[in-house]
Formats: sequence, C-alpha cells, structure tokens
Amino acid sequence: MDTEEQNLRVAHALQVESKARLVTCATPPKVLAFDVFGTVVDWRTSVIRESAAFLAQIGRADADAAEFSDSWRFRYIDVMRAFRESGRGFVALDVLHREMLEQTLHTFAIDPAAIDDDLLSEWVRAWRRLDPWPDAVAGLTRLKTRFPVVTLSNGNIALMVAMARRAGLPWDAILGAEVTRTYKPDPQAYLGTAAILGVAPEEICLVAAHHSDLAAARACGFLTAHIDRPQEYGGRRAPDADAAQNWNWMTDSLTGLADLLGC
Repeated sequence: MDTEEQNLRVAHALQVESKARLVTCATPPKVLAFDVFGTVVDWRTSVIRESAAFLAQIGRADADAAEFSDSWRFRYIDVMRAFRESGRGFVALDVLHREMLEQTLHTFAIDPAAIDDDLLSEWVRAWRRLDPWPDAVAGLTRLKTRFPVVTLSNGNIALMVAMARRAGLPWDAILGAEVTRTYKPDPQAYLGTAAILGVAPEEICLVAAHHSDLAAARACGFLTAHIDRPQEYGGRRAPDADAAQNWNWMTDSLTGLADLLGC
C-alpha cells in the first residue's frame, strides 16, 4: 500500500471516529417525534402512481404525472411556510390538499369544476395511501423498543391513521398539527407537542429528512436526527439543502438510527 493510500485510509478512519463522537455526545432523548412525509413514507413515488391513474381517468394521460405531483407538493411547502402569516384559522391538511390539488389542476389547464367531486376527493386521499420507505417499519419497530415513537406531522389525524394502518407504521401516538392547532414550522407545533407529552423540549428528538424542519425544532430546544432521503425529490437537490447543519444524529435510514441509539 503506498503512502497516499495509507493517508486516505487514516483520514477516513478519523472521519468515522469523529462522527461517532458527534453521535454519542448528545443525551439520549425520552421521546422520538417523527416528521412523516418524506422521512417515513415515500410521498413522491406514491403520489405519482396515484396521479397517473387519476389523470388517465379524466382523459389527460398525456400530462406528466411526475411534474403534476411535484407541483402539488411544492405548493404544500409554500403554504406551510406562509400559513401563520396568512392569519387564516386552522383547517385540516386534507382541506389544504384539496385546495392545492385544484390549483395544480388549473396550472395544467384542467378545470376542477368539470371533474366529479367524488373523484377529486378520492384523489386527495392519495396522501393516505403513501408507501413507507423500505427501512421504515423495521426501523420504527426497533426504535419503539426503547423510546415512545410519535408523529409530529402536519398531517391531520384521519389521514395519519389511514396511512399508518395501510403501511403498518407502529406509532405510539399520532400528534402534530391537528393536536396543537398549529402547522410546522411555527414554534408552537414543536413546543406544544413536547408539552402534551409532558417532557421538556431538550428531552424530545425530532427525526426528519428536512433540514428546515430540524432547524425549527432545534431553535425550540429539541434534539435532532437527520435521515438522508436523496430520492425524496427524485434525486434532485432538496429545496432546504442550504439549511443543513451538524445534527445530533445523522444517518440514511431509520434502521441506521436504531443502530445509533442502541435499539
């Protein structure tokens, strides 16, 4: 082995050791709270599949289902960011998903008023039929042996229950926006969840694939665990990539997080 290769191997070993120290420096949490869309479930593949079928039903099989699904999702991101400033009273995510679906249809030159209402309602329920990432159920099951695992999602309770039953997600409790009456990234979404669980903010860890979500949770005193999901946006750069930080735990799967937390 030449000197350059030896140096590279030593450098890699030091990086791994350094990461291990970073991982173990945080006090273990009392509760793990999970973002769900993109972190636990693969929304994009699932919504593309569903939207392709619905577009075909309304005679628009020519429309790009991936482009349609991305447009629908990115409206969600913008709505969540602006919801607090809008002054609008709380409404369930199902309602917002319906509004955003109709807006997306308009951008594809499709009049939602010309579509049967039951079909539109069923299209909205596509968000209840999202497939879990391959590691999700096994990872949650392992994590649950040591920690309560709860949702801290913007999804409403009916949506989250239907998704959990279909995907086999073993939550201890379904919490989030409909319980706190506040959408992330509003601080009350995080602090209210901690209060409901009877723990201090520093005793709860948000597990999420989204740097912006983690940053908001950290600002409230939460511990943070990042799950890298490079395929959430089809391999494209995540819209909040610039918000990346050194989180308390960092891995690429929920089973990997279970390893790091000794589950």
